[in-house]
Amino acid sequence: MPVRRTARTLISLALAAALAAPAGLIATPAQADAGFQRWVQSFKATAVKSGISGRTFDRAFRSVNAIDPEVLEKAAYQPEFTAPVWDYFDNRINDNSIMVGRQMARQWKPWLDRIEKAYGVDRNILLAIWSMESNYGEILKNDKVMRSVVRSLATLAYADKRRSKFGSQQLLAALKILESGDIDESHLSGSWAGAMGHTQFIPTSYLAYAVDADGNGKRDIWNSVPDALATAANLLRKNGWQSGQTWGYEVTLPAGRKFPGGSLSLAKWESLGVTRASGKSFPRGNQNAELKVLDGRAGPAFLMTKNFFVIKRYNNADKYALAVGLLADQIAGYGPLVQDWNRPFTRLTFEETQELQQRLTMNGYYDGKIDGKIGSGSREAIKAFQAKRGLNADGHPSKEVLTTLRSN
Repeated sequence: MPVRRTARTLISLALAAALAAPAGLIATPAQADAGFQRWVQSFKATAVKSGISGRTFDRAFRSVNAIDPEVLEKAAYQPEFTAPVWDYFDNRINDNSIMVGRQMARQWKPWLDRIEKAYGVDRNILLAIWSMESNYGEILKNDKVMRSVVRSLATLAYADKRRSKFGSQQLLAALKILESGDIDESHLSGSWAGAMGHTQFIPTSYLAYAVDADGNGKRDIWNSVPDALATAANLLRKNGWQSGQTWGYEVTLPAGRKFPGGSLSLAKWESLGVTRASGKSFPRGNQNAELKVLDGRAGPAFLMTKNFFVIKRYNNADKYALAVGLLADQIAGYGPLVQDWNRPFTRLTFEETQELQQRLTMNGYYDGKIDGKIGSGSREAIKAFQAKRGLNADGHPSKEVLTTLRSN
């Protein structure tokens, strides 16, 4: 039986295919202009057969005269740096993401009350998804990230041979969104791969799950936070979210013992010596769970219940689903992990990470955004500074590097 593919899974598969494409399969902008215009006209016939009016199509493509070369660059780019597990979580679960999440919980409480009641999905899970997907809507203000969904998907459909099917399917879905009147073409913006709005839905997922929560007649995940959060809740509910239950538990593993794969009851795990890291007992011994260890036996371990796998319907990656769960717990007021990740350095706070970036900028090593997130630019700047000072150039955003910068 085939596995259902989520929005992010489709994007990931398409990206993998693009990266595997032989040279010459992606058209250059110079080759694209005339051919692109011919393709647009031929695609119009396909769209009309799919129920899109000619008027809607013409409006959608009114300002789309050529492909977007930056979309092709992003589709073909494969980062050389493979982030260790702690790097992924540090950039997503930090003082700032927790603090803003709690602020948003207060600000949107009346709506979160309604959405939680209607869909049975924990509000803190929705807030964590909002943080993970768009930094609580902040990326929607970034013109370098947001671009025309119609142009992006048309570029993929026409110019990226390995991604043509994905681009065409999503473009037809985007045109159906325009046909519905939920958003107009000038505001139909998204990422290079067509992910849209506060909660980053690709067009086909939008058509399947979008909700008009605020009752204004439009399913507007770009401008309406209630619509966006309810849409995320609708996706989770329709994929089997179990109301009132957790995503999983941090656990402690007995030394030297091997464990079976697959799902066992929590009572069975407990009989094998697996206990909650908090010292509390499991509230539902008959509930099934699967063991996940993302950072080796010396790192934190988790027993994942049904809701963890429902979160993976949003993004089919263990790290993503775990980050959502852990961030949701901390927004809710629970403490951090009992067993931290295996970092080879002392972690900085969010404010200290910003200070690190500021000091690297002042010393001429970094020219990126002071955002408290360590990406490839920050790591390369740290490496350059470490090399200049005769330190081990590992690129880690450590307390030791910040201390050295302060004394510089």
